[in-house]
Amino acid sequence: MKAREVKRAKMVAKYEAKRKQLKENKDYEALQKLPRNASPVRMHNRCKITGRPKGYMRQFGISRVTFREMANKGLIPGVTKASW
Repeated sequence: MKAREVKRAKMVAKYEAKRKQLKENKDYEALQKLPRNASPVRMHNRCKITGRPKGYMRQFGISRVTFREMANKGLIPGVTKASW
């Protein structure tokens, strides 16, 4: 699944200029003929370590589960467990 997301990201980058041009010219028929994965809407954020699609923390680029494990082990600088 992680490889699929990388493939989508490459395709989005490849067709970015062409999509922009077709949108400006309002040529929707030609826009529909582009590959589906060329649309940036189809991309999904995934954990860089596990590939988990849900519970993604944008600031760190990892899922909440991985974040918690790494924070408890002290692998993320500046992050400590809260206690009061």
